Amino acid sequence: MTPHDPASADDADRDPDEHVRFARYRRAFDEVAPADAAALVTRVLTDPDRAMANSAVCEYLDRQAAALLTDPGYPSWHLEMTGPVSVDAFSARRLDEWTLLRTMALCEPWDSAQLLTASNWLQLRAAETSPATAALAVLADNGRTRRIRTVAGTRLTATRR
Repeated sequence: MTPHDPASADDADRDPDEHVRFARYRRAFDEVAPADAAALVTRVLTDPDRAMANSAVCEYLDRQAAALLTDPGYPSWHLEMTGPVSVDAFSARRLDEWTLLRTMALCEPWDSAQLLTASNWLQLRAAETSPATAALAVLADNGRTRRIRTVAGTRLTATRR
């Protein structure tokens, strides 16, 4: 981050506009070295605008988790992020949901109840991307929204051809 860290509540030059801070956070996450990412997540989550802060953090988590989804480096990255996101229930849940997506992507054992109680975001993402036909079948029958059920059903039909 810059000398005038947009995530520092003590910074006299802190920009009061959350849109400006969000843009700064996005740039900081784009440029952060892997070794500094956990510290940046911690700083961003101190922003007084909790919704904006967890949006910025979740955008970063989404990019990183998608890139590492089947990579052997995912478990250590997940462990590194667990502490910093623990102060924000939304970000912590997103990180956990990425781990469920990873489990399905690697065809490891998973629990259908966990999938059915997951957020709409996770159910839709799984319906759109999961290679696990069991997950598609669960979502086609019991997904939370019509869209989730339709996407999962369409993909399930296509995989059975």
